[in-house]
Order: sequence, then C-alpha cells, then structure tokens
Amino acid sequence: MSTISRPLLALVALLAAGIGSVQADAAVRLKDIVSFEGTRDNLLVGYGLVVGLNGTGDDVTKSIFTRESVIGMLDRLGVNARDAQLTVRTKNVAAVMVTATLPSSARQGGRIDVAVSAMGDAKDLQGGTLIGVPLLGADGEVYAVAQGQVSVGGFSAKGAAASISQGVPTAGKVPDGAIIEREIAFDLSKMQTMNIALRNPDFTTAERIANAINGYMHGTLARATDNGTVALTIPAAMRSDVVGLVTRLEQLRVEPDQVAKVIIDDANGVIVMGENVKISTVAVAQGNLTVKITETPQVSQPGALSNGTTQVVPRTDIQVDTGKDRRLAVVPQGVTIQELVNSLNALGIGPRDMISILQAIKAAGAMQADLEVH
Repeated sequence: MSTISRPLLALVALLAAGIGSVQADAAVRLKDIVSFEGTRDNLLVGYGLVVGLNGTGDDVTKSIFTRESVIGMLDRLGVNARDAQLTVRTKNVAAVMVTATLPSSARQGGRIDVAVSAMGDAKDLQGGTLIGVPLLGADGEVYAVAQGQVSVGGFSAKGAAASISQGVPTAGKVPDGAIIEREIAFDLSKMQTMNIALRNPDFTTAERIANAINGYMHGTLARATDNGTVALTIPAAMRSDVVGLVTRLEQLRVEPDQVAKVIIDDANGVIVMGENVKISTVAVAQGNLTVKITETPQVSQPGALSNGTTQVVPRTDIQVDTGKDRRLAVVPQGVTIQELVNSLNALGIGPRDMISILQAIKAAGAMQADLEVH
C-alpha cells in the first residue's frame, strides 16, 4: 500500500508545483496595472512656428493664421512687417501644434521631449527649427517653453512624373526640446490616505489588490471603493517614507482578472480575442456565388493579297464558383479560441469573412463575451 502511495504523492506534488508555477506566471507586478495618487503625468500644449524649411512650409497666402503668426513674431522682435503683410510670400515657415507630457517628478530647469505637428499645408518639417513656444497646462498656466531642431522620421520626394513618401514628414519631435519653468508641487509625506487607480477597472482585480496589500502589511488598511480604485490608509509610522512604501507595494504580485471581450478593427481587418471568450454550440457555414467574366478580344488579320479587313474578334470567358466545396462546421459548446479559429480556417475563411462570422455569432447569442467594433 505504501509502495503505491508514495509515487502517487510524488505525482500530486509535481502537479501542484506545475499549477503553482502557472498561477505564478499569470501574476503581474502591481506597478504594471495601477497608478498611485500623486504620480500622474500632466499634458501640455502650445502653438508656434517652425522656421528654416527649404520651401516646404505653409503657403501664407492661403494659411492666414501662419501669416498673422509670422507678422506677430516679427512685431515682438521689433520688426514692423504689418504694413507689408501683402508682400509676405515665404514658404520656409510652418504653423505647428506642440505637445508634451510633464511628469510628476519633473523639476524646474529640467528638460522634456516635445512633439511637433503641422497645422497648415506644409509638405515637410525636415530641417526646421521650432521657435520659443510656451506650453500651457489645463489651467492655462505656462509650465514649459519649447525650442530646438525638429527631428522628422518620414520623408517625401517628388519629381515630374512620380513621387514617393515614407512615414509622416509633417510631424516630428524635439528631444529634450522644452525647459520646465514651473513644477507641479505634490508632497507625498503629508498624505494620510492614498488612492490607487487601476488602469483596467475591474471589481475582481480591485479586490485582489486590496487583499494583497492587506496581506503584506498585516492589517486591514486597503479596501476597494469601486472597480477602479483602491483606498489605502498610510500607517503613521510610514508617513515619513511614503516613497519607500510605494516602492515595496509596487513589487507585490497580483493576478488581474479580465472581462471576456472581442475587439474588431474593421478598417484593418484585425481581430483580438481574450482567453475567457466562450462560444456556445453553433453551426457555421460560409460560401458565396462568384461569377467571373473575362474579356480577351483578339485581332483577326485577313489573308495575304485578299480584300479583307482587320477585325477585332471578341473572346469571353465566364467562370462560376458556387462554393460547393464549402462545408458546414459545428462548433461545440465551450470551445477555446484556438479551436474556434481552427474551425473557421478549415472552411477557408480569411480575417475579413471571420469578422462577419463573429458578428453573426454574437447576434445569435452564442458568443459569451462583449463585442467591440472599431
């Protein structure tokens, strides 16, 4: 009896270890699925001019805002161009929108990257220089000033009979192009409570996060207030080292739950399905009647020394595909995503037709998941 039970116990131990490793692999760090209060980024935006373009800028006769911006900039520099605005014809200037992200840890005098995007009919920003642009926050205050050489990843070239383009030459970046003039003050040491926001709100995941934090801190200090927020009470002994507390909490591992969902990008033919998507028993068939008509006219030449004329003789080829080689596939209840895809591929169905079939399965009530079409 004992000789049989020992191998069985060893087998059970191996299975338990395997299951434990799978669950451990499914768990992720807390820092990868949440954001802590006080550590959020802030968006900045501004409007300005890119100069120094090689004739690829805005047509100032059509882009009125570009012309007025050039005249206003020259006025601020002491150059009176207002009386001669009708003679402004430069194509070396482009009006652009400038965007940047201000991290919570940014300090006055530091630098951040900025993105530049053309607003008018400029063809290319390559070689241009962004001129002093104030970057505003949501409150209308200036938090940074951007200036520098624009780096463009795309290009375009045009000849008399052909043109080529790669990427987007009307958008670029200025690395470290903005100097921070004002920082957003936030003192973590004065916090008594902290909200932890889930990047993908879910009640189950929020509860698991609260349980993981309480287990680590040996107390009931965290609770899920809704599907996207976990409220944490900071112990008095740790309020002087909130950064250290957050650092340790970020390394906790939690297995996030997810809603069964199918995402369809109809424009690009992309289908993304989560692992929890289940399909009830359903039959799927796909086949179309295709008629293909090909016209290949031929030229008939008369014989030598004859009085005949050259004629064009029509030749028509008609092919009909009734889809008789298609089959009806029955998808059993509770199949996996891989099994569903294999069944549809066995019918010779491509991504475009698969999108229509998935929408029909959802309409029939056989898909136990949310379906989003973009």
